[in-house]
Formats: sequence, C-alpha cells, structure tokens
Amino acid sequence: MNRKVRFTTSAVIILLTFASFCSAEGVDQFLGRWALTIPGGRAGWLGIEQQNGYLDASILWGGGSVVPVSSVYADGDTINITRQHKVERKDKDGNVVRTHFIAEIITAIVDGDNMKLVQVRPHNNGKSVSRNEFTGKRIPAMPAKPDLSKIKYPREPYSLFNGLNLTGWKLTNPKQKNGWSAKDGILINRPVQPAKGHISYGNLQTVNNFLDFNLKLEVKVPRRGNSGIYLRGIYEVQIADTYGRELDNHNMGAVYSRIKPTEAAEKKANEWQTVDITLCKRHITVILNGKTIIDNQPLLGCTGGALTSDESRPGPIYLQGDHSGVSYRNIIIRTIQ
Repeated sequence: MNRKVRFTTSAVIILLTFASFCSAEGVDQFLGRWALTIPGGRAGWLGIEQQNGYLDASILWGGGSVVPVSSVYADGDTINITRQHKVERKDKDGNVVRTHFIAEIITAIVDGDNMKLVQVRPHNNGKSVSRNEFTGKRIPAMPAKPDLSKIKYPREPYSLFNGLNLTGWKLTNPKQKNGWSAKDGILINRPVQPAKGHISYGNLQTVNNFLDFNLKLEVKVPRRGNSGIYLRGIYEVQIADTYGRELDNHNMGAVYSRIKPTEAAEKKANEWQTVDITLCKRHITVILNGKTIIDNQPLLGCTGGALTSDESRPGPIYLQGDHSGVSYRNIIIRTIQ
C-alpha cells in the first residue's frame, strides 16, 4: 500500500471515529428524565434512555399513565418522538366504519438542562394540524435512599381534618362542583351524576403545602370506587377497589402507573383500610393495612393528574374526587425535617 492510500485510509478512520464520538455526545444530551410543562400548562414527563445501543422513551401527557412512545430517534441536535393515536371513523348513524392511526410528532432540542419542544398533531380528519410549543427541564439526579430510622420530626403529628367541616381544605379547581362534605368525623365525597349529562366534580387539596412527611389515614372505597392521594400534588398513591386482582401498578396502594405493590394487601370494598405513607428525599414507603407494599422506592417523576411536574417544590396533599365516591377519616401528618 502506498503512502497516499495509507494517509487517505487513516484520515477516513479518524473522521469516522470523530463522527461516532460526536454522535454519541449528541445522544447523551437527551438521556435522562425531563419534567414537562405541556400545552395548556399541565404537568407531563419524558424519560429517554439508551439500552443495548438503542434509544427508548416513555411519556406522561397530563393525565393517565406513563406509556412507551411509538418511536424515538436523534437527528443531530434534535430528538424526534412519535406517538400513535387511534381514530375511529363513523358514519352518519354513529357506526364505526374504519379504524386507523394518526402520528403525532414531538421534536425537541436541548440547551443544558432545558428542553424546548414542538408538538405537531394532525386533526382526526387529516385535513390540518395543531402546532404547540412547550418546555421541559432536566430532573436532578435521584438522591441516595434515605435511612428512615434516622429521620427527624420537628413537631408532633397533627390532624389535617377537624372532622367538622372543610376548614384547611379547598378545591384544586374552584370552577368544578364540590362533592365533599364532613359528617360525624368523616370526610365524604359524593359525586352524584344526573340521569342525563355529566357534572365535573372537584379534587380536594390542603391549603398548606408540605415537602417531606409521614401521612397516616383511613379510607373506605365503595365497590368499583376510585380515588387517589396526591403527595405534594405530584405523586398519586392509588386508592381503588382492586381486591382480588393480580398485582399491578394501578392497584390500591400503588404509585399510579409507576410502582407496583410487592403484595396484595387491600381489603374488600366498603371496609375501612389504613394507609401509612412516608415521602422522604423523593423516595416513598407505603404500608397498607399493616403490610409494607412499597419499601423506600425512588419516585422517577410525576404521575397523571399532577398539579406540577416540578419535584423540587413543596405542595399540598390532594384527594381525588372526580371519579367516584370515597370516605376518609383520621388524616394525620408528621412533617420531616
């Protein structure tokens, strides 16, 4: 091989190595967990990771669960995310005549710990699109798992509910109807629906905000009932009638769609159940009816229905009231130093 060929071959190798290095660096900037403020101001979440050389991503869009995206790929300084939406085409009588999918595209660029995103979603009829800009912030690295035996409580436990009225509580959305009331020491939600139409009932939150704490309470869920306890208005511990179901991250005591209980400890519907929750340094422990079903596990981001995606801020305890009836009593909190 002559010197010219050797030089050319070496130059190509160097360029390819440099390009590979730059490509890897370009991908690394996107990796991690991102707190999103999605269009309309609601809380969202995006997680991007690389496994076995492939990019994967999951997303939370306002309400519902954390779900995998349809595809994710990097193109230079841009990350591209696709979400598929099922659309049913109906005739004039309302009968489904065809089912198809539309692809929503989200593109994002990163500047340090900040992300700028653009959502382009076709309308269901395919004739136009909606375009929205929104933002994200990188979620800081997870703190070390706290030693719960060494945590300090600066004050004695105290009740968040006086048993007489809703003093210390308010609706998260004052425009919604209030189905909450106090009777005989019990905080009751009764979202009664009319025979026709639908009334939007509100969630109930504490006036005060909290950071890290231990929260104990009792709850009674009716048959097929569904509620939730939001910690700092960010993380939902599921409250639902799930007795007899297989273990799932949507069951009673789960961190909704994120952390599955290690065992089924729920009681049957219409029985009082005890819930003991400790939130400390973005780790959670849940004791349901005396059994530890989540043991000091990390919280990777907000859950559906969160008031904010910013996990650094104190926030209220809020009780989900927009799904079904539910009853709570003996709501006791102890703040952690």
